[in-house]
Amino acid sequence: MKSLRWIKIGAIAIPLAALLHWGGGVAFAQASEPDMAALVRGINTIWVLITAFLVFFMQAGFAFLEAGSTREKNTVNILIKNVIDFAIATLAFWAIGFAFMFGSGSGWIGTSGFFLINVPERSDDLPVQAFWLFQLVFAGTAATIVSGAMAERTRFVVYLIFSVVIAALIYPIFGHWVWAEQGWLANLPLGNGFTDFAGSTVVHSVGGWAALMGTLLLGPRIGRFDESRREEFRGHSVPLATLGTFILWLGWFGFNPGSQLAAVGENADIIAIVAVNTNIAAAAGGITALFTVRLLSNAWRLTYTLNGVLGGLVAITASCNSVEPVSAMIIGAVGGLLVTLSTDWLERLRIDDPVGAVPVHLVSGVWGTLAVGLFAADVGLFNGGGFAQLTAQLIGVSVCAIWATGTSLLLFLILQRTLGMRVDPERELRGLDAEEHGEASYPRIVTTEEEVASPKLRPTRPTARPMRS
Repeated sequence: MKSLRWIKIGAIAIPLAALLHWGGGVAFAQASEPDMAALVRGINTIWVLITAFLVFFMQAGFAFLEAGSTREKNTVNILIKNVIDFAIATLAFWAIGFAFMFGSGSGWIGTSGFFLINVPERSDDLPVQAFWLFQLVFAGTAATIVSGAMAERTRFVVYLIFSVVIAALIYPIFGHWVWAEQGWLANLPLGNGFTDFAGSTVVHSVGGWAALMGTLLLGPRIGRFDESRREEFRGHSVPLATLGTFILWLGWFGFNPGSQLAAVGENADIIAIVAVNTNIAAAAGGITALFTVRLLSNAWRLTYTLNGVLGGLVAITASCNSVEPVSAMIIGAVGGLLVTLSTDWLERLRIDDPVGAVPVHLVSGVWGTLAVGLFAADVGLFNGGGFAQLTAQLIGVSVCAIWATGTSLLLFLILQRTLGMRVDPERELRGLDAEEHGEASYPRIVTTEEEVASPKLRPTRPTARPMRS
């Protein structure tokens, strides 16, 4: 009986499969060119939107990573900043930022497309709206980087104002120089011009330089660098930080492959190698950080490993479309090494970065951008391309440093003189959750009256300390 049933199923399934195969082939072969163009446009649109959604989900990764890496009395503050900076970036980039970044104009700034009005259709089989959404989530990432470095002592209103300015002005104008067709850095007469495929510099270094300026002006958290001892202020939830890192790792598969902005034809091969390089670099960064901190501290440190993974991801972001997997492994490994070492350097300089945003996004971002000039196919120094591309990369990195530090420092100085950047010492000691937001993440008291009353716990300015060789 069973054999008879399978014979009946086969009698129906085989002709149906043949009909679908041959009929579909005939229909596809007879498709008109307009139908084919619509199919390509649809596939590319779906691809870009899905990767944009992945990058958006990175906001949750940043929120968990930063919250887990800081003290529990500031958890609400961290979470609300990661929610609201994307909301602010959405409106600021829609109204102003996108026009400055991708509008028609000069090599220095775009001057059309404000509020997405009168934006011409793109010529690459992709709706403008899909392109805008993908670029928006990148702008949101640049703003979010800063929140971790300035955590646990910054006035909330100051961060709101900063989020508007970086999404509307600082990030888009530099992005125009690199990613707009007429951008002056993209058209440098050296190699292929300044090249940053998915944003090691455009996104991560811009955010990293701003984060460095913010934390320098704020100074360290109260008690972080006491005269008699150095308090580590470990984060309250390693599991939360680990989950955040995994979410970011996942999101990077949208961040980097999505930057190809297409998935049909040869684009499929490019996004495949980009995904492979991205993952290899992340793995190499994490492993290198793990063994480096083991040698330095005689302990297998998870937190350093997490930042090593992120350092590898940031480092490969600029060159993931133009290097071989072996080069991606080297780039990621060096990124993980630099994150670990620079974290220690910052502490010796008494620069307080609670989540390691500067080592991960700035240091690894600079390295990854320069790595294009070393490893990129045809134009990289190690591939017979000479110094032209490396010189272009050095120029781009230097320009970014000048622009991002200059604009963010000016903004922070204005905010410092007008509103004041830092909360009062008593508010900082009690925690920003209760003092700034009137709510707590956990139903228990996390700050004692003795801590609040302690006279030694007062804000201090960062003082340079000789680095250990």
